[in-house]
Formats: sequence, C-alpha cells, structure tokens
Amino acid sequence: MKKQLITAVILFCGLATFSQDYFPVNDGVKVKNTNYTAFTNAKIFVTPNQIITSGTLLIQNGKVIEVGKTVDIPKNTVVVDLSGKSIYPSFIDIYSEFGVEKPEKVKSEGRSAEYEPSRAGYYWNDHIMPENGAISKFNYDDTVAETLRKVGFGVVNSHIHDGIARGTGVLVALNSTGNDGDRILDDRSGQYFSFNKSIAKKQSYPSSLMGSMALLRQMYHDEKWYAQGNVVSKDRSLEALARNKELVQFFEAGDKGNVIRADGIGDAFGVQYIILAGGNEYERVGDIKATNAQLILPLNFPEAYDVSDPYAATYISLGDMRHWNQSPSNPKVMTDNNISFSFTLHDLKSPTEFKEKIMRAISYGLDKTTALKALTTVPAQILGKSDQIGSLAKGSYANFLIASGDIFDKKTILYENWVQGTKNVISDISLVDIRGEYAFSVGSKEFKMSIKGTVDKPKVTVKTDTVSLKSKLSYSDNWLELSFVDGNKKGSYRMTGLVEKTNSKLIGKAILPTGEETTFSAVKVTPFKEKEEKSEQVMPKLANLTYPNVGYGYDAIPKSENVLFKNATVWTSEEAGILENTDVLVKNGKIVKVGRNISEGGAKVVDGTDKHLTAGIIDEHSHIAALAVNESGQNSSAEVKMEDVVDHEDKGIYHALAGGVTSLQLLHGSANPIGGRSAILKLKWGESAENMIYDNSPKFIKFALGENVKQSNWGSYSRFPQTRMGVEQLFDNYFQRAKEYEVKKKSEMPYRYDEEMETLVEIMNGERFISCHSYVQSEINMMMKVAEKFGFRVNTFTHILEGYKVADKMKKHGVGAGTFSDWWAYKFEVNDAIPYNAAIMHDQDITVAINSDDAEMIRRLNQEAAKTIKYGGMTELEAWKMVTINPAKLLHLDHRTGSIKEGKDADLVLWSGNPLSIYAKAEKTMIDGAIYFDLEKDKKLRHKVSKERNELINQMLGEKEKGKKTQEPKQSKKELMHCDTLTEYIQVD
Repeated sequence: MKKQLITAVILFCGLATFSQDYFPVNDGVKVKNTNYTAFTNAKIFVTPNQIITSGTLLIQNGKVIEVGKTVDIPKNTVVVDLSGKSIYPSFIDIYSEFGVEKPEKVKSEGRSAEYEPSRAGYYWNDHIMPENGAISKFNYDDTVAETLRKVGFGVVNSHIHDGIARGTGVLVALNSTGNDGDRILDDRSGQYFSFNKSIAKKQSYPSSLMGSMALLRQMYHDEKWYAQGNVVSKDRSLEALARNKELVQFFEAGDKGNVIRADGIGDAFGVQYIILAGGNEYERVGDIKATNAQLILPLNFPEAYDVSDPYAATYISLGDMRHWNQSPSNPKVMTDNNISFSFTLHDLKSPTEFKEKIMRAISYGLDKTTALKALTTVPAQILGKSDQIGSLAKGSYANFLIASGDIFDKKTILYENWVQGTKNVISDISLVDIRGEYAFSVGSKEFKMSIKGTVDKPKVTVKTDTVSLKSKLSYSDNWLELSFVDGNKKGSYRMTGLVEKTNSKLIGKAILPTGEETTFSAVKVTPFKEKEEKSEQVMPKLANLTYPNVGYGYDAIPKSENVLFKNATVWTSEEAGILENTDVLVKNGKIVKVGRNISEGGAKVVDGTDKHLTAGIIDEHSHIAALAVNESGQNSSAEVKMEDVVDHEDKGIYHALAGGVTSLQLLHGSANPIGGRSAILKLKWGESAENMIYDNSPKFIKFALGENVKQSNWGSYSRFPQTRMGVEQLFDNYFQRAKEYEVKKKSEMPYRYDEEMETLVEIMNGERFISCHSYVQSEINMMMKVAEKFGFRVNTFTHILEGYKVADKMKKHGVGAGTFSDWWAYKFEVNDAIPYNAAIMHDQDITVAINSDDAEMIRRLNQEAAKTIKYGGMTELEAWKMVTINPAKLLHLDHRTGSIKEGKDADLVLWSGNPLSIYAKAEKTMIDGAIYFDLEKDKKLRHKVSKERNELINQMLGEKEKGKKTQEPKQSKKELMHCDTLTEYIQVD
C-alpha cells in the first residue's frame, strides 16, 4: 500500500512538472524557456519599508523566485549586474479606464425627456447597471500601455466610467508580449458606483445630485428585498448587485463633500467604499478621517492662472487661487491624519504629467515612502492582491522598475519596466554617459566641444577659439553622430563612432568639408558636473486654511461666548413688545436674562446704547446654500433630501448673515408637484453642512402648484401632469398609494421599503409638514381639499400671492402663509397679486411670514417687512414678527428661536438703528451665542482678502516667469438659484 502511495505521488509530481499544453505551436520550434534571471548588486525596494542594499532579485516564468542579500543563483541563470542601480515594484493605478471604451453620449432631442427605462428584465432605472462587466468591453491597447509603462506603471485596475452603478472592473498587467489570458489578473476586480448618471442613457431621472443619492438608497433597499426572495419579475441588475457584494466596492466621489455623502450612503447599508477623492479633502480633513474610508487621490493639481492681465485676474475667485496654492499639500495632510490612500492617474491630461505632479506633492512635504506605498502596497492591499502585486516578495509577479537612483528624483532615469517577467526598455541602461568638456582635432584643426543635457538626450556645442559653430549631435545605442559647420561656412564636418565604457576619449571616422575621409579624436578634459540648481519643485508659502476655505472665511470657526448686551432697544417679538434701555445676557448659547441693570462677571459686554437688538431673521423660503434645487426627473421626488445638497461654502450665507438672517428653510424647487424634503439651517458660516442643519429638525417637504409643475412648455414628450386638473389627480393618486402602502407595512406581509411612500405616509400621519408653492386661489382651494380628504392639513402656502382672496378658508383649514411683500405681475399667474396681501391675511388671524425665495432679497428682509407698514398699516412690532417669530412658528421652531425670551437660543442681531429702516446695518449677528458676522471684523476681512489675493497673484506671476505651464483665468460663479432652477451647481476647484 505504501509503495502504491509513493508511486501515485511521483506520478502526480511528474504531471505537475511536465503537464502538457493543450494547444499546438505552428510558428517555430516548440521550446519553453526555463532559465532564471538574476539582478545583482542593486538597491532593492522589496516593499517601501523593506529595502535591501547590494541585493539580488531572482525571477523565472514571470514570478519572483527569491530576493535577498544572499541568493543562491542556479546554473541556468542570466545574471545582470545592476551596481549603482535601484529596483522598485512597478506602480499600480487602481482607478483607470485603460482598454475600456467609454460609451458615446446620447444625442439630445431638445427639451423632451425620457421617463421610462429602455430595458426589460433589468432595474427600473437605466443608470443602475451592475450587470455590466469591463471584461466584456476590454480591448488591450499596447500604444497606451507603453505610455503607462514609461512612467512606471505595470498594473491598472480598469472599469466602465459611466453610470451610477457601473458594474465590475478588470485588473490588467501591462505585459507587452503576453496575451489577455496572461495579462488579466482578475476579471471581477471590484464593483463601481458614482453620483453621475450614464451619458449613454436618456432616462431623465435622476437629474440632480440629491436624486442620485436617493436612487442609490432605494437601489440598496430593493436589492435586499429581491434577495429575500420577493421576486415579482426577474431583475438581472439586482441579481448582479447581490452577486457583486463580496467584491471591493469603489465609489467615484470627486469632491470632499461627495466623499462624505458617499460614505454616508455606505454606512446606512453596511458598505465601506474605497472612494475616489477630489483633491480638496485637506479642507475638511477631520470629517474625511471620520469616514474611515480609504481614498484614491488624484494628482490633478491645477496649474497657476495666467494673471498677467490685471483685469482678467479679477475673475478668479480667492477660493480658486487658494486651491492652486494648497492642493499639492493634500497627500501630506492625509498622511499627517493617518488617512490611508493610493494614487491614480485619473483626471490627468496625460500620464506624462505623473512624475512632475508626484514630485510636486513631495515638495509640499509628502514623505517618499508614503508616496511609494500609495503606488504599490496600498492599491495591492485594497484589491486583495498583496500576494501577487505591489511588492517584490517571493511568489509575486515579476513587475519591477530598474532606475538609476531615487525613483522620485528629477534626475533619475527609468531604464526598464518589467511586467510579468517581460522586459520593456524605457531608456538604454547600457548607454554610456558622454557628457563633459572635450578638446578634439579633426584633420589639422583644433576644436572645443561641450556636451550637456541628459544621458539619453545629450546636447552639444562646438567652438573654435572664439566662435560657436552650428552643431548637431545624435546619440543612441552608444553610437555617436556629430556634425557642425565649418567656421568659414564652406561645408560641414561629419563624424561617427562607437562609444565604449572607457570614454575619456571619443574616437571615430570623420568626413571633412572637402569630402576627405579621416579620423577624429576627442579627449574629455573636464567631467560633466550637474549644476547645483534650485529644485523646480519649491514649495511656495501656503495660504492659510479658513472656514470655509473661500474669501471671507474665518481663521477659526466661531465659538459660543458669554455676552451681555447693555442698554439696547430690545425688540422681543413677544407680548413684551419693544423695550427701551434693556439688557440681554447670553450664556452657553442661550438667552438667560432680559431686563435692566443686569451684571455678570466674566461676560463680554457689548454697549447697545442707541442700538437695537432683535431676534435673528428667519427666512421660511430660501434657495441659497444649495448645490441643487430641483430633482425634475419625475413628477414626484418625495424621496430626495435637500439636506444631502447643502452648500456650506455658498457666499450667500455670509451675505445673509450681513443682513441679520440666522435661520432659513432650504426648499426644493417647483419642477414637480411633489418636491423634495427640506433642510432647515442655522447659518453657521464656517461650519460643515451637517453642523448647519438643526438638530432634531422638524420635518418638512416642498409641494408645488401652478405653471412650473405642469411643464407644459417642455415639448410633446413631457411627463404627466400637463394641466391643473392633472396636478390634483396626481396628488390624489399618490396619497391613495401611500395609504395602501401603509396598510401593507402594518400587516404581517413582507413589503418593499419605498423611500418615496415612506415620506408621504409621514405627511398623512402629521409627522412631516408641507410648504406648498402656490399662486392662484383655485389651486389653493384644491390643495386644502386634497389634504382634508386624506386627513392632514397643509402647513404653509409659501409665496402665496392670492391668499387675500381665500384667507377665511385658509384660517378654517389652519394653514399659515409665507409671501412676498410687493412682488406682482412678473408672470401671468401673479397678475392678481397686491401688496396688501400680507396685511389682509394677518387681519384674518393667519400666521404670516415675509419670505425671500431670492439670494438678493434675503439680504434685506428687514426692509421687506417694513413694507407691510406702508401697505396695510401694520405696527412696527407686528411687521417685525413677520420675519422673526412668525416664520419660526411656521417652521415649528418658535419654542427655540424667533424671539428674545429667556431660555431660547441666542440667535440675535445688533442693529445700528431701527431694524425696519433702510439705513440700519446689522453690526453683529449671533447664532447660539457665537458671533458669525461682525461689521468691524468684515472691514478687516476685506483688507485681508485684498492682501492675500495680491500675494497669490505674485506667486502665480512667479510661476509664469519660471516658464511653468499656466491656465487661462476663469470665473467659477455660482448661479443664483430659484424655484425653477433646473441646473445644479458644480464646484470648480
């Protein structure tokens, strides 16, 4: 028995050793190379932290056999002496589109839109395509591969860069001589997502960032539902999504804010994404670190702007100037905060920019070891391929670089890039360095020759005693070809010769201007010496990071202070009315005392003599501080959240603070009858978007009536509804569906979680409140009747302009009103608007607020409130309530803010005069006890901004003087958003 076992083992080993190929060879002698190759005496970076000096790397059949200080070299080994050279693992690009053709952009057909999917048997949204596989669209391109190999890359991880759910990727070795069977290391290297819908699909939803986020959330809910066996019909997309769950999950964010948004979606569904960053993560490094995500950092640092034209320079924002100055520090900042990252060529104009960009990051303080990790071991670890790529450990693929020295040094020459054991020559490693100063003779004449430049591209100058001669040098494969004109311009000298390693003398054949043939001899009299040049990669003075990191950002986020306002005229917005010579004490972000002769040791005293102190203004209807306003892709978008797209860097926040505004409701637009969920914000300039949103925020949603929601001018293919009758039917239909959804949810039956239906159920249960965009009385009546039919009430008719016609019915229904003070006739459906509207509704005991709906008007809501005194005879106090306590009541926040009362949030404004006056200025705007706007500080900021712009302009002028690349000035100006804005803001860095 034992003998039989031994025989079986021998037989198995024999089969393993001498296994047969299953395909014939018809193009030559069938011989397999079993030789080894040993690279000796090199400085070997096995990993970025494991370095062997004078080591040996032994490879065979495309794999590393051994690496070390002493390695036994088999007899059948080709030995390559690399004395003075360095070996590094080849680089890995973890986020590539190599070999995968991007789909063609679908042709636009005017304003018509496609609302239904184009595919059967797949997910209901065309932009969700997890079933796609990059392997099925892969086509190896050695021309592009050669470009990548020349800058040090040996492996790329590629996928289809199109869609929200993009499918699986393919991991490819850039082997120039192999076939795809050898090259493809993994045909399902990860699953990929983004916020960008497919350019090849016409389906209109989603049309915004918040829509993409909502779609991703619903996709994960649907995948879970489908995986539980609740199959109504076969869905190949959800099946693929489930199948790909065990893969590495990648997300293309492309911006610091989107990194946080993507991670939030992942956290909600138990997914930890590897996230493609945007290069501006240094601005919010604390929030980025909190995601615990590994990042893929681009190296697309912007070029300096050409600011030589002072007029053109004024178009460049300070934020864009700062990003040019600060962005190369991004990798170092991530390193300093222990955030793991890899690098990518993604978004570089050309791979040839890679070395300059990486060296720029190093000049900004990035450690070279960390840089090497980000190109080797980290991407290998992310891909789960550390045993195959990213290092030169035993058993790994023989993917390595041979270089003249430090791979991140400007002067280092990359000689070879070996991929899977195949040599790819970048620069001739045997090329002799012929640079230096020579004296030489040709025939009977003496010359001087200077050879400079680089080893592989030397440049020559030939002189007589006094004259430089027009000369040309060609040098490759150690063959030299030199020509220069005769000093008397009677012809040219032409020489050629083979350069040997002992190159103190150059000898070869020469042809004189006369045509005679002779020899030449050039003796090196002075060896070449590199100039002690200042590195081109000099780190400029870094601009200070501010919060937010734009013009008028603060050096530090404002903190709550204990403040005592003394002797002010206090507008309480309460029954107490307006109090003269009154003190207000603020402690720990709250109003703790209101009265006279208050004293408090340790509190900062602000003299309010001849000044007016009010509660902060509240705007019930605003669209500032948003990256998008409308999700117009469907007639209902109840699933989307404005909280997802808060733009904490919007300069409109600072302008609003300067107008005394402390809170607002950020509303979805009016592109559809059922809009998105609101965000209620405190305008804490400098804080993150998340920290601006009210804690325990009341739940609101935007509904809309009128011409905008009909979209009747969008073309014949526009979606339902296109009439006012259709709008009513849509509401009726959706709420009926929501009722049926809730019944099923409360039953024992399994149900599909639907974010849209969940929101509508909240409305019917009084847990979410409607702010309804409204104009004409007929529609206002209709909306109240629909609400009453389903057992709830409308909370607010916002910018209502025919409220005066139906104020009695509004009172009976229990709805409040937000309105413009004196806007009318700006479109047909507001022709009946009158400036007495607010006063008439107020007289019917309706809670009325004056809102802005406009980035300019929000700055002067105090003056808008004053107009109700002229149009309707309102008292000053009642007029003031329309921008303070009344909007607070409409937003269900009156227990916290909107008036000056003990126990409320310290949201206060100190005015230079009567706040209803056009001459009054907000001198200090306080939120939760912290000063977020100060008129005196603003004056200093203006000077500081001007000084900083000048410093950065001088830095950029210096770049141009050095011959560096520059870009044309451009203006990244944010569109002022309104209810009907259909585009979304794209941050330009």
